[in-house]
Amino acid sequence: MTLWKTYCWIEDQFDNLEKHTQWGIDTLEKCIKFVKERTEIELSYAKQLRNLSKKYQPKKNSKEEEEYKYTSCKAFISTLNEMNDYAGQHEVISENMASQIIVDLARYVQELKQERKSNFHDGRKAQQHIETCWKQLESSKRRFERDCKEADRAQQYFEKMDADINVTKADVEKARQQAQIRHQMAEDSKADYSSILQKFNHEQHEYYHTHIPNIFQKIQEMEERRIVRIGESMKTYAEVDRQVIPIIGKCLDGIVKAAESIDQKNDSQLVIEAYKSGFEPPGDIEFEDYTQPMKRTVSDNSLSNSRGEGKPDLKFGGKSKGKLWPFIKKNKGATPEDFSNLPPEQRRKKLQQKVDELNKEIQKEMDQRDAITKMKDVYLKNPQMGDPASLDHKLAEVSQNIEKLRLETQKFEAWLAEVEGRLPARSEQARRQSGLYDSQNPPTVNNCAQDRESPDGSYTEEQSQESEVKVLATDFDDEFDDEEPLPAIGTCKALYTFEGQNEGTISVAEGETLYVIEEDKGDGWTRIRRNEDEEGYVPTSYVEVCLDKNAKGAKTYI
Repeated sequence: MTLWKTYCWIEDQFDNLEKHTQWGIDTLEKCIKFVKERTEIELSYAKQLRNLSKKYQPKKNSKEEEEYKYTSCKAFISTLNEMNDYAGQHEVISENMASQIIVDLARYVQELKQERKSNFHDGRKAQQHIETCWKQLESSKRRFERDCKEADRAQQYFEKMDADINVTKADVEKARQQAQIRHQMAEDSKADYSSILQKFNHEQHEYYHTHIPNIFQKIQEMEERRIVRIGESMKTYAEVDRQVIPIIGKCLDGIVKAAESIDQKNDSQLVIEAYKSGFEPPGDIEFEDYTQPMKRTVSDNSLSNSRGEGKPDLKFGGKSKGKLWPFIKKNKGATPEDFSNLPPEQRRKKLQQKVDELNKEIQKEMDQRDAITKMKDVYLKNPQMGDPASLDHKLAEVSQNIEKLRLETQKFEAWLAEVEGRLPARSEQARRQSGLYDSQNPPTVNNCAQDRESPDGSYTEEQSQESEVKVLATDFDDEFDDEEPLPAIGTCKALYTFEGQNEGTISVAEGETLYVIEEDKGDGWTRIRRNEDEEGYVPTSYVEVCLDKNAKGAKTYI
């Protein structure tokens, strides 16, 4: 194994290693930035795919939605749904790259910077220490050199004074003592220099053979871990993509399966069912002499027989509009209420559709009537909750609506029966007179509503529900004395608008979604919350409740 400590012991390489490790960290941060931009691209791509799929989805309750009964259109919808799932996999790629690469590498970079800072701090500290030892060695060496020179000069001066016969004995003795002092100082400087030199050599050996190699070894290991981490991140980068390939493959398989489900014969049959008129082709026109009126032979089910009985035949060269099938000109005026302007099969479908719509409206009104009746019964049992008489007007109004809708339904069912052959066919004139009579004399339903009400204003057939309502007023009032808000145990959707004008109730709008905090305890009321400050009771029959199975006290779906 090649070690940096073996080849990079020269001091000037310390700075180069510092630059190299900084470059390594910059490279790691560059990888993080690359992956981050990739996640942003994946999110943007997924968002665009979702928007594209949403853009081409059929709008609800529109004519476009009806067209998606064909297998080719269903396959297209399946393709849009699969593309939506396909976009979800790109979001998964973005999330996994962010959590498994970006977050992990960002944390590792911070640890790497701290470790690098610590290693180079130790290196700088070792450099300063050896430089200090070197300065001490140089200082002791200069002092030893200076003391040696002073000792030589003092010895020479003593010898000169000792050889001079004119110098007194005291002066010679003084010079001798001075030389001895200088010589001792030189010996002390020599010993100090020798000691410092040995210490420096030891420190230098430790510096170049222990401290610096160990620091370089740590830096090398740190750098190799960084390189390995980059490799691991690249593998993770590939694995994140590889993990979603099977699911993407399933999405593509779903598109292929949807394409293979297209049945052109079935679509053609649907077109026939949607647009068949019920007419049979007209017969041949007989050749007539110019002096004779032109006649035509028609089948029993032709348009002229069903729509023009009792009308004069066409005259050759006349100005009347031709009615030769299939060159029939559509009436551009208002559509008749009985759809008599349509071919028989189309008319039957329109009438059936109208009957179904009216039945749905009747059911909705009946549900509302039942809810109002039940609330009225609750008011009768608990007068403090509201005045039962206040609901009579709304109850009568709903009953009138039901009677109107029923009469309307009977009218359309009669037309439908006529088309289907269940009733004797009426002439065009009688049918128009009937429609005119209905429009001029709307059915009177006030008496019907009153006949079904008891003297106190409630429906007699609904009075049996009173036995189901058992609640005390004190129980209702005590529910609002709790200081701590109750936790939500589910959600509910308002089926009808309820105006909570009494104390303890809360107003809701049709279609509004709220939180359920207390189930119906048999009194016909459910406690709900709109937000932290708005909560109260609404009639249970006015809402559709969906309880959370995991919530405490949740039992069932209402």
